[in-house]
Amino acid sequence: MSTENEGKAVPGDPAAPSVPPAPPVPPSAPPAPEPASAPDPASASTPDPAAQQAPTARAAAQPAHAAPAGGWPPPPPTVPSWGAPHAPVPAAPAAPRKRTGGLVATVLAAALVAGGIGGGIGYWAAERNDDGISSTTVSSGDTPASFKRDPGTVAAVAAKALPSVGTIQAKSGGSQGEGGTGTGFVYDQEGHIVTNNHVVASAANGGTLSVTFSDGKSYDAEVVGRAEGYDVAVLKLTNAPKDLKPLPLGDSDKVAVGDSTIAIGAPFGLSNTVTTGIISAKNRPVASGDGAGGSNSYMSALQTDASINPGNSGGPLLDASGAVIGINSAIQSTSGGFGQTQAGSIGLGFAIPVNQAKNVAQQLIRTGKPVYPVIGATVNMNDKGEGAEIAERGTGGTPSVTPNGPAAKAGLKPGDVITGFGGHQIDSGPTLISEIWTRKPGDSVEITYERDGRSVTTTVVLGERTGDS
Repeated sequence: MSTENEGKAVPGDPAAPSVPPAPPVPPSAPPAPEPASAPDPASASTPDPAAQQAPTARAAAQPAHAAPAGGWPPPPPTVPSWGAPHAPVPAAPAAPRKRTGGLVATVLAAALVAGGIGGGIGYWAAERNDDGISSTTVSSGDTPASFKRDPGTVAAVAAKALPSVGTIQAKSGGSQGEGGTGTGFVYDQEGHIVTNNHVVASAANGGTLSVTFSDGKSYDAEVVGRAEGYDVAVLKLTNAPKDLKPLPLGDSDKVAVGDSTIAIGAPFGLSNTVTTGIISAKNRPVASGDGAGGSNSYMSALQTDASINPGNSGGPLLDASGAVIGINSAIQSTSGGFGQTQAGSIGLGFAIPVNQAKNVAQQLIRTGKPVYPVIGATVNMNDKGEGAEIAERGTGGTPSVTPNGPAAKAGLKPGDVITGFGGHQIDSGPTLISEIWTRKPGDSVEITYERDGRSVTTTVVLGERTGDS
C-alpha cells in the first residue's frame, strides 16, 4: 500500500467534457447519504485516538448534500453502449484533505493484522495452483538422511566421543548404600575405564560399581587400582563388550592457552552432557582438598572455562580433534577452595594433564598400586608466597630430610626454601608436590633454593614411593 498521494485532491479525467448547464428541477426525494468507506478491521480491533477523531474531521471538510434551489444536481447519465459516444460526465468534486493522524493509526493497525493473516493468505495461494506452479516450501523432512557435520565441529567431535564415555554409579558397602555419580572413559579394548579416585572411593571396599554408556547399556565394574595422591583410578568392566572404542590420547605438554576444549560428563547426574570452552591456563597448582595434607590430591592442572560441575569428575577433557588432553577433576568453589563440592560452575575447572594420568593408569593396570616420585624431604604445606620451606621436623618426629635420600644427596637441609623446580616457580608446598608428581622416579631435576639470603641451584634425582600409605 502506497501512501505517496494520500491527502491530495484527485484530478478529473482530462478527456471528459465539461458539464452543460441544465435547468434546475425540484428533487422528488431527499438525496441518498454519501456511502461511508468500509471500516478497517484492524483499526476497529485496535482503537486509536487519532483514528477516532478522523471521521469527524473529514465530515467537517466535505460540503453538505442538501439540494439547492433549481434541483441541481441532475440525475446520473445512462451508461452508453460499447462504441457509442460518451455522455457528459459531471466533474468530480475536489477530494477533501485527509487527516494524517487517522491514516498513520490505520496503517500501523493494518500492519499488525497483515502479520496475522499472512499465513492464511500464503496457504490459500499455495492451494489454488491454478497456474500449475506448486509451492517451493521445503520441510525439515526433506533434509537428506546422509547429512553430516563437518569434521572438527563440536557436534562431530561429541558424536564420535560420546559412545566411549560412561556414567559411573558408585555405592558403598554400608547399610545405607551411599554413593555418588561420576564419569569415566574407555582406556583400552580390554574394558579398562579411567576416572577419578574420588568418584569410586566410596565403593572401593565392599561397594558396587556400574558404568552406563550413551546407548543405555550398563555394565558392572570393579576397581583395578587407585591413586589417592594423583586422584586417578582405573576400573574394569565385567563382561565388557567386544566393540569398545578407546578414546585417543593427546599430548598435554603441547596444549596452549586459548586452545578449544570439550568436556563430557554427567553434571548433577545429567548423563552425556557436553560443554565447551578453552584452555585458560596451564600448570595451575591445585590441591583438591584443603591443602593440609592427609589424602589430598595434587596436580599441576590444565585450567578451563568449559562448564564443569559435580558429576563431571573423571570425564575426559578433549581438544578440538577429539583427543583426551585431561581428566576433569576439580572446580573452584565460591568459598575459595578447590574440590568437588556441590557448588556450580563459575568458569574455573581443573583437569589432570593426560600425560600424567596415562603414566598413573599404566602403573595401576600393571601392579594395582601407584608409584610416586619424591625428593625425600618434608615441606611446610600451609605457608604460601615465599616458596616451599623444608620443615624442621618430619611427621611423627622423623627427620624432615631423609638420610641419604634425594634431597640429602643434593645438599638440602631443614630451613631451606625451595623457590624453583625444573624451571617452574614454586610459591608453596602444594605447588612443589604438584610439580614433582608430573615427573617420574629417576628423573634429574634442577632445583633452586634459598639459604641464609643466598640463592643456590642444585640437581636432585627423584626417588620413589609405592602406594598411598
